Amino acid sequence: MGAAPKRIVDLVHEHGLKVGALVGNLDHAIKQKEVGVDVLIAQGAEAGGHVGRVGSMVLWPQLVDAMAPIPVLAAGGVGRGRQFVAAMALGAAGAWCGSVWLGTRESDLTPNMKERLFESKSEDAVVSKALTGKNCRILRSNYTEAWDKNEEVKPLTFPLQSILGGVPLRRAERVRRFDYWTYAVGQIVGDMKQETTVRQIFAEMLGEYVEAVENLNSMLED
Repeated sequence: MGAAPKRIVDLVHEHGLKVGALVGNLDHAIKQKEVGVDVLIAQGAEAGGHVGRVGSMVLWPQLVDAMAPIPVLAAGGVGRGRQFVAAMALGAAGAWCGSVWLGTRESDLTPNMKERLFESKSEDAVVSKALTGKNCRILRSNYTEAWDKNEEVKPLTFPLQSILGGVPLRRAERVRRFDYWTYAVGQIVGDMKQETTVRQIFAEMLGEYVEAVENLNSMLED
């Protein structure tokens, strides 16, 4: 969504706090570096929400190399331990997860909303302007299809499209027409099959992380 004014970043620093920025390409990262951010979240195109066009496997090492010594967190398609290992192998200082938490017990989504996520494939997380007026990866639905296929009526600019869509989406939820409901979610949705907990996701992710590292080490030893 753009870089914050440098005076705001400086003000945050005066209070002893750090500033992070979500970026989708190298140009974004350069602008954030110029205003003095402390950490960059490199979000690949697989992510949910507003996204760029560069995939995670290309974006992560690209920003790690170009933005050093600023730490880079890897985002976009991270929801499993092996993906975490891949991020670290590509030079990231850590990983940033978003969509994977939507299916947890602690999520504020309703059971019906979660069920829509659990029945979806990775291909159902599409880039559309239907929700916000900007390129945003969201869950495919009758609502998004109506906007994306209509050649005469175009989405409004941000944030007007978000305001316009609020009423019909809330109405679809109230009358349980979840075939019209949508939400920002990344392609990791294809791995989300049932409700879990934040604790369980952490445990499974760390377990798979350790297993993947051990497998790599054994391959190197061989």
